Amino acid sequence: MTQTYKEKYRPQFHFSPQEKWMNDPNGMVFFNDEYHLFYQYHPFSTTWGPMHWGHAVSKDMIHWEQLPIALYPDEHGAVFSGSAVVDWKNTTGFFEENQPGLVAIYTSAGTYPDSDRTCQRQSLAYSKDSGRTWVKYEGNPVLSDIAITDFRDPKVFWHEETRKWVMVLATGQTITIYTSSNLKEWEFASEFGHKSGSHDGVWECPDLFKLPVDGEQGNEKWVMIVSIGDNGETKEGSRTQYFIGEFDGITFVNDNDEATTLWLDYGRDNYAGVSWSDIQDGRRIYIGWMSNWRYANQVPTKEWRSAMTLPRELTLATIRDGIRVIQKPVKEVNSIKLENFVLQEMTIESGKALSFPVNKQLIEINIELEKESSNQFGLVIRHSETENTKVSIDVLNDLLLVDRTQSGEYNFSSSFPSVQEAPIVLKNNRVKLQLFMDTSSIEVFANDGEIAVTSLIFPSELSKELVLFSNDGITNVVDLKITELDTIWK
Repeated sequence: MTQTYKEKYRPQFHFSPQEKWMNDPNGMVFFNDEYHLFYQYHPFSTTWGPMHWGHAVSKDMIHWEQLPIALYPDEHGAVFSGSAVVDWKNTTGFFEENQPGLVAIYTSAGTYPDSDRTCQRQSLAYSKDSGRTWVKYEGNPVLSDIAITDFRDPKVFWHEETRKWVMVLATGQTITIYTSSNLKEWEFASEFGHKSGSHDGVWECPDLFKLPVDGEQGNEKWVMIVSIGDNGETKEGSRTQYFIGEFDGITFVNDNDEATTLWLDYGRDNYAGVSWSDIQDGRRIYIGWMSNWRYANQVPTKEWRSAMTLPRELTLATIRDGIRVIQKPVKEVNSIKLENFVLQEMTIESGKALSFPVNKQLIEINIELEKESSNQFGLVIRHSETENTKVSIDVLNDLLLVDRTQSGEYNFSSSFPSVQEAPIVLKNNRVKLQLFMDTSSIEVFANDGEIAVTSLIFPSELSKELVLFSNDGITNVVDLKITELDTIWK
């Protein structure tokens, strides 16, 4: 019998459930020195089914303790995605005086009486013991709209300027904003998105938060994240976009042209991500579900299915194209870094690849490459004699490419073997890449987090060799550091 957390393809430094099916992260909140991660969970199968809220807690967002199931289906239906907040001022009346607690706001997903028509409504649950036990509000559901079928995934936050709770809710192909003074009674505020961004699939899992631009306090913008479901016709499947603009507590106004689509991640496997509530140090930290609805139910794992991305700190920076979201793995990832191997200043000639043995299974690679005369350059991680993952820069077309067509097992889905593309422009003829290689995933961050590409891979072995290559000319290696990473499961 295989030991839990030692199974084939089991992530070693990404969160995955001990067993069975997981999808969207939910209810992420920081309270009493713990980061809570709830998630869509089916405890009876490794494929999607009646949704519960699974639950895990962490002191650092890297090492996780799985707790018992938090929320179960009830007379209102299954427990779909949602959020959690700390009710510091007891606006709900659920708590004792000066004793704040946690409130979860989630979608109850059932059917209308005497009908097979889907019914999605918003409900509340609260916890007085740091999320260990939950009581569902007797007045559930607290928000419904019989006219809208897709009416789900509430993300709630306190808006200090208007002294109201704000909810952003996915409503078909738009995001609808509601406000409340007590989380129980909600008023319609506005609707966003009829013609903005991508409408390739149903809109899901919104988030809305404020960030300083270029670190300047007083110069702030609002970021709205919206995930887009798979419609079966796009090559990418499900993916996540974002908007940058202004929000006054009632209305979100997009700064960019309606036709502009900003992608949060150019890989196939970062979906439904949202940010933690109530983090006290000022950071905005995000985590996503590391899969894609195109093949999520078919990926080749047995005991469990799905993992989360590394948690990432989000910031805003002004770059060549305007203000954009920057994402970097949280600093807490340093806690799993072990030995490293450092090389500096090498030259790669066309047709003369450089190779380095990689004996460690879990690695981080930091490399800065400089184009001297080449048109394409990059690196190949050889997993076995026949399997490899290739990360390259196509200089002529300004593209970062992550090629998993030879990465390992892919027969479970015809759309899995793919070359994932992200736009990239060299800076002073240079590019920086940061890669995290786990047992069944690779996360690539380019140019200090301007670009992210998150990709599942299923190699029979993990890492044997790192190969650096340069085509049609010379590429310089400014520096290279390979760091061994530790497992989080002890």
